[in-house]
Amino acid sequence: MQGFLMIPSGGTGIRFRYYTAEAPITSEAFEALLPVVLKLRHARVSGQEIWTNEAPPLDIIQENASVLTEPGEVVYGPAQPLRNPTANCMGVYYGAGRGLDACNIFARVWEEDMPLLQALGEVVWLQGEQWVRFEKM
Repeated sequence: MQGFLMIPSGGTGIRFRYYTAEAPITSEAFEALLPVVLKLRHARVSGQEIWTNEAPPLDIIQENASVLTEPGEVVYGPAQPLRNPTANCMGVYYGAGRGLDACNIFARVWEEDMPLLQALGEVVWLQGEQWVRFEKM
């Protein structure tokens, strides 16, 4: 288990590496979901992020959780603690941003694929929701 592909409809696959040391539970749980197709939209207030609040639920704890992310990082809202308003949310930051509540940061785009991720972010920003397939690498 090293990572996953994010494949926009009609687009080129974007590669991501898991943070297996920092977020092993989240990485393994996400890997077990794959393949999955999600409709991603652009965030309104958290910056350059494409996200969904309709991700499959992961009954996992918080780990490597923060509102502060780096461009290219992927976050997932854990089911625990129960008060977590980001449960079942998944986000991919293609630029600067800050989450509304702590999510598990569990993966990062391959540096050489960052331009593809930024281009997808711009498409979602300018054209609206996009279907994206996530699959094992």
